[in-house]
Amino acid sequence: MAQPAPRVLVTRPAREAAPWVQALQARGLAAEALPLIAIGPCTDPAARAAVDAARQGWPQYRALMFVSGNAVAEFFGSNPALVLENQARAAIKTRAWAPGPGTAAALRQAGVAAACIDSPAADAAQFDSEALWAVVAPQVQPGDRVLIVRGRSPGGDALQGTGREWLAAQVAARGGAVETLAVYERGPAPLDAAALARAQAATHDGSWWLLSSSEALGYLAAALPDTDWRAARAMATHPRIAASAQRLGFGCVRESRPALDDVVASIESAA
Repeated sequence: MAQPAPRVLVTRPAREAAPWVQALQARGLAAEALPLIAIGPCTDPAARAAVDAARQGWPQYRALMFVSGNAVAEFFGSNPALVLENQARAAIKTRAWAPGPGTAAALRQAGVAAACIDSPAADAAQFDSEALWAVVAPQVQPGDRVLIVRGRSPGGDALQGTGREWLAAQVAARGGAVETLAVYERGPAPLDAAALARAQAATHDGSWWLLSSSEALGYLAAALPDTDWRAARAMATHPRIAASAQRLGFGCVRESRPALDDVVASIESAA
């Protein structure tokens, strides 16, 4: 008798979860979306004004580092003509830094020329700040301005956002001037009764939690307090996320590169 397809819960924000679910289903896995993080545009008027100013003035920077595809989407909005106009003004002086292939693809879709984008190689061990810095470090000279385009977590600074502090420290150590800009807000995704029931079942029914964010794990713990996670299985796409899952109490935690082929192979080998 054929074994049932492994069940996978994709916990990325909804915009990113949908293509992952489709790709995993196409590979024969029983994948479904259970977003743990909700993404939305900045609501603070001062933050929106700061985003508008950065959109007009980004050619003044040596580089803009986009933390994710969501950061790209919220920065450029629905005005790709603005990208092309600024790109013409900046030529290839201003670089667009992407920590992974998903963000790089979002930049290309927004109209940024591939020649202007720097990202870790497709076969890099990880898609994170460390891998990106290995690629872009030689670009940074004393006095260069680098803008990190990122999100804001609950309680974070409305204008500057939070995240990628390690990368900012590396730029500063080389004499660069680091600025940060919050272009979206993130928080716990609302989970209705059906989603909560699915999440509770997945703590013991053999499903794989595909985890791509330690912050999402914090929201999960808050949504399911006093839960026994010892029978739960996590597939983490970064060592830091794996460590967070272990601290929460997941009984089985495996690591995988954050690439489709690697995730599928890791799940199939453990099924």
